[in-house]
Amino acid sequence: MSEAKWYVAHTYSGYENKVKVDLEKTIENRGLQDQILEVSVPTLEVSELKNGVEKLADRKMFPGYVLIHMVMNDDTWYVVRNTRGVTGFVGPGSKPVPLDEADMEGLGFGKREVAVDFKVGDPIVVISGAWKDTVGAVKAVNESKRTLTINVEMFGRETPVELSFAEVKSM
Repeated sequence: MSEAKWYVAHTYSGYENKVKVDLEKTIENRGLQDQILEVSVPTLEVSELKNGVEKLADRKMFPGYVLIHMVMNDDTWYVVRNTRGVTGFVGPGSKPVPLDEADMEGLGFGKREVAVDFKVGDPIVVISGAWKDTVGAVKAVNESKRTLTINVEMFGRETPVELSFAEVKSM
């Protein structure tokens, strides 16, 4: 069996959640859980100000579209394409085009959360990249960018270098 990828199905506007529910029921009824892994309508929590009262509300990130993580074959294509409210897949002609994994990670799908316990002053060793096997002490940690800064000696001077968490390990 080939690997599952993310595809985008176009729906009638306002039918995104109905398509999601109907598709999930069809997947369960036909036993396709191993081929259609996830159906998603990405939303974003926004703050709305109405009549002087601030409320939190969910807004669809992509109105008119549903993201589907599935193995593309004739059966899965047929099930999705013939779900009420679906007008087709995104792609040229009738050939659906999968999304890049990097794009999906940017949306928060497939992203792995890694617990990081780096603190300023901790000794680390670089395990990959241009600074491989360099040993240093953590000078700064940026959890949002998932990077840390160490000082390395270059041309007789201490120079700060920013590295991703994946490039280093604790000593």
